Amino acid sequence: MTPSGRRARTLGVGALALAAAVAAGRSVRRHYLGWGATADERRASLPGDDVLPRADLVATRAVTVAASVAATWPWIVQMGQGRGGLYSYDALENLVGCDIHSADRVVPEWQTRAVGDDFRLHPDVALTVVALEPPRFMVVQGGVPTGETPAPYDFTWAFVLEGRPGEAARLLVRERYAYRRPWAALVVEPVGLVSFVMSRRMLLGIKERAEGARGQA
Repeated sequence: MTPSGRRARTLGVGALALAAAVAAGRSVRRHYLGWGATADERRASLPGDDVLPRADLVATRAVTVAASVAATWPWIVQMGQGRGGLYSYDALENLVGCDIHSADRVVPEWQTRAVGDDFRLHPDVALTVVALEPPRFMVVQGGVPTGETPAPYDFTWAFVLEGRPGEAARLLVRERYAYRRPWAALVVEPVGLVSFVMSRRMLLGIKERAEGARGQA
């Protein structure tokens, strides 16, 4: 093979490798943005979508709970720092001072919530409940500032329960980000995998608690 032929072959192999890497990256991104959710669920309109009608990034994740909507809802409505926690990796969250302690029981005094209430992620960081329809959905909104710099995005977090046959529930959690600054994606995209890891544990944490409570009833 001539030198020019070898160069062409090398360039061709490099191009194929790059295309494969891009395709793999897209596949991984689709997976972590849509973990557990069907294609129809990812496309569906959910409560809270109208709060940020133009979102730059959307993640929809889901899990089936072998417990009724009524049995699952108490675990959702009591969520937040200073309340029931987030049912995820408390130790990791507490490394950054979140002071989160996920509850393993339904606490009656945490069952009341209203639009306008705080939903705390950290003692100094709170989202706001913007839509609430027990026992079907709760939507919170806000952003996490960086030091004294306000969050460069607006954010909604929707927790939606749908009934399924056989006293089961489908829990869908949707994140929507609307960028307020041209560089907002540089903040949001890199934490996408972290959000996936924590959200997956949260979904499974709710599932485990609701199903365990049903088993104890």
